[in-house]
Amino acid sequence: MTDQQKIKKGAATQDFVSIDEIREDAIILKSGGFRSVLMCTSMNFELKSADEQEAIIGAYQGFVNSFDWPMQFVVHSRRLDVKPYLAMLDEKLSAQENELLKIQTAEYIDFIKNFVSLSNIMTKTFYAIVPFDPVESKKAGPLERVGTIFGTKPKGAEILPEETFREYKSQLLQRVDHVISGLAHVGVRAVPLTTEELIELFYNLYNPEELETKNLAIAKELGQQ
Repeated sequence: MTDQQKIKKGAATQDFVSIDEIREDAIILKSGGFRSVLMCTSMNFELKSADEQEAIIGAYQGFVNSFDWPMQFVVHSRRLDVKPYLAMLDEKLSAQENELLKIQTAEYIDFIKNFVSLSNIMTKTFYAIVPFDPVESKKAGPLERVGTIFGTKPKGAEILPEETFREYKSQLLQRVDHVISGLAHVGVRAVPLTTEELIELFYNLYNPEELETKNLAIAKELGQQ
């Protein structure tokens, strides 16, 4: 690829991405809107009893009816990389002194390798996108408002002053707190991603061919709660 082709490719990518900057855990769009990304836990709805399912549905209905702005829920699926896990098992195998446990560990490693070779193991991550737009159209219908989750920056848009940024972020955080509280009543824990985690998330999304060098720290935090 020539330098000129690289420049053209980079320009096209920048035009496609609607993010202007990521600042203090908030995504600022080219349209001037603010977004916060929450990583959410999941639940196995089918394993719940009939009464529990009805309670969850009722709680979720109340949650959805509790706000009048558009919300976006994203399920991200990607192939699970088991190499670090296998490397950890190999270390335990080398350090194992009990012959019986050593044989069982070796058999387990072979099982994992064979299982992965026969099928693609996918991992799913769940996100909630909380929006705040400085000028939210009152005339736009529900579908049009959902379409404004991501937009383009108006011509002549200026750099956001610090005072205005603080005001908009405060409004966004109020919505984030409301969503976290509402999801908690449904039985779903949600944690906002930090600036570093947002950068890592979007880098991985736009570079799916590259394996992640580390998991998001927020995933570990959710798993320990």
